[in-house]
Amino acid sequence: MFRRYFIAVGLLAAAAGFCQAAEPAPRTVLVLGDSLSAEYGLKRGSGWVALLEQRLAGEKKTVKIINASISGDTTFGGRSRLPALLAQHRPTHVIIELGGNDALRGLALANTEDNLAWMTQAAQKAGARVLLLGMQMPPNYGLDYANRFAALFRNVARTHKAALVPFFLHGVADGPDTVRLFQADRIHPNEQAQPILLDNVWPELKKLIS
Repeated sequence: MFRRYFIAVGLLAAAAGFCQAAEPAPRTVLVLGDSLSAEYGLKRGSGWVALLEQRLAGEKKTVKIINASISGDTTFGGRSRLPALLAQHRPTHVIIELGGNDALRGLALANTEDNLAWMTQAAQKAGARVLLLGMQMPPNYGLDYANRFAALFRNVARTHKAALVPFFLHGVADGPDTVRLFQADRIHPNEQAQPILLDNVWPELKKLIS
């Protein structure tokens, strides 16, 4: 009788250990961005990153979101901050939403591409999967410049096998009613635009975290 009891206990323990081992590792998504992700001019909790947290909770996905976005940040700023963020949070996924301020400040495109590539590689070496959020410039910057700027996100994603959202502001900056979706400065999307931004990010991110 006692022998059967110990065998039963052993089987239960083994089953419990198997179930515990089968549980997925906790996932942490680090968002490294600028004002577009830092809720600039918005009510706290209404930006697309906050909406992402709500969507993940609604889908019963246990994912921790770390929003390390800073208004006005450039790819150089992100590159400077990323190592400490990786060491502190040990993310499983990194979303890089940077580059727009580089173009607005007229910084060299080669430097922007190099910084994005460096951040992508650093995150991957730390064990994280990377999602790049591409940006585009208005036509008044010149067609050649606009094309080269949009292409650098594709180049980095292709070279380093990272996921890519080709244009983060799709449906907002290139839609039929752009005025309605921007704040008074005509630069930052308003609260109405935030669900659209999330919908642009979600398909690619969902594939990565699933």
